[in-house]
Amino acid sequence: MKRSLAAGLGFLALIVAMPASAADLPRGSMPYKAPAYVAQYNWTGVYLGINGGGGWGDSDWNGFAVSNSPSGGMIGATAGYNWQGVGTPWVFGIEGDIGWTDLKDSVACAGLNCQTRNNWLGTVRGRVGYAFDRFLPYFTGGVAFGDVEANRTGFAGVSDTNAGWTIGAGIEGVIVGNWTAKLEYLYVDLGEVTCSAASCGVATNVDMSANILRAGLNYRF
Repeated sequence: MKRSLAAGLGFLALIVAMPASAADLPRGSMPYKAPAYVAQYNWTGVYLGINGGGGWGDSDWNGFAVSNSPSGGMIGATAGYNWQGVGTPWVFGIEGDIGWTDLKDSVACAGLNCQTRNNWLGTVRGRVGYAFDRFLPYFTGGVAFGDVEANRTGFAGVSDTNAGWTIGAGIEGVIVGNWTAKLEYLYVDLGEVTCSAASCGVATNVDMSANILRAGLNYRF
């Protein structure tokens, strides 16, 4: 009987000890869950937008050996198309824009006032970018066109539409959904216009170039 009691007590002690021992065992690792797949942003598509900023430039009047520095604000509209192949970060596109400008400055010339002015500006450019998912730095270049206006006090002056060239770079990033924002720099050269002696008092060529810094907001379809 003593042996049976001792065996029973030992069995009870073993049962009591088992939960405590089990609690001391290391717990199994949680099942591994793979992170959710997030697709890389693709820049392909047509987009429309608006842009605005300012410019500062240079204008030489060679007939008077003087120059001025037209500057002012601008606002306009943008349209373009991007293409990005699957599995590649390179983005190629074409973009056009046109807008109102107020770039102007005057300088004294032979006792009178000579003013250069640009009232509107447009560009058609290629773009090449390297996408870091939703972040796209790019280079751009192409054709620029706009008016170059040369006025001298007391004379008719001249205003012509010129075609020139432009080159620059920018940074574009996704805000939310299909909305993107960009910051862009362009150098624009619109060439020169000729103002006759009858129109400016002295025959002179007047050129126009400008540095453009602007921001834009685009929606991709």
